[in-house]
Amino acid sequence: MPPIITDPFFYAVAIPAVIFLGLSKGGFAGIGIASTPLLALYLPPLEAAALILPLLISQDIISIAVYRRHWDASNLKILLPGAVIGMALAWLVASHISDNAVRITIGLIGVMFVANVWLKRANTLPTRMGTAAGVFWGALSGFTSFMTQAGGPPYQVYVLPQRLPKLVLVGTTTIFFAVVNALKIVPYFALGQFTASNLATSVLLLPVAIVSNFAGIWLVRHMPTGLFYRIAYVLLFVISLALLWQGVTELWRK
Repeated sequence: MPPIITDPFFYAVAIPAVIFLGLSKGGFAGIGIASTPLLALYLPPLEAAALILPLLISQDIISIAVYRRHWDASNLKILLPGAVIGMALAWLVASHISDNAVRITIGLIGVMFVANVWLKRANTLPTRMGTAAGVFWGALSGFTSFMTQAGGPPYQVYVLPQRLPKLVLVGTTTIFFAVVNALKIVPYFALGQFTASNLATSVLLLPVAIVSNFAGIWLVRHMPTGLFYRIAYVLLFVISLALLWQGVTELWRK
């Protein structure tokens, strides 16, 4: 049997991280962004991202089965090519760019986006950016997802203003990140981020991942659309602030 991580402190951060992932995959897109920063308290960020990747893929399979009839093809046709570009760039620069720089950038984007939405609260009509903007935000989402599993905020900047039906938004998000996560497997292997210990530990955490995933699915299906969108914006704002704080404080310590 391959060795597993046995340090109690690891599980003190890993179990909440996996619960966040499950809720995110169940439909609360964005909250899963907290998982890698939590695990990064114990592991290097890219190694933490690799450890949770098998859990993400398992959760993707469940969520696709649930939301397979609810998704928007036009968004995926624009966002996914951008994501591939962003992930290819991240693979090339993974060993040369600071994780904290990525956190600060994404934190600023998320905070400014939500602040702008709230300041213009009177305009509740659905709006959609152009194709070039979609490719850009898809690329940024792919890049940050590869580096720190923080692809949620850039993705949401593009899709939330469209005010898609709740289940369509969740289904589109599920398929987008399922493809992105599957594309990470080969690069993570090439970068040496998968170890026998990490993979065995991922298997040990799998039951927590599955239960929390179904909990997220249940919550989304029973929540009014208006409340769902309000929570989505609040989560995006809080998570972006957390990323910004973590990046700045880590740089300050150095």
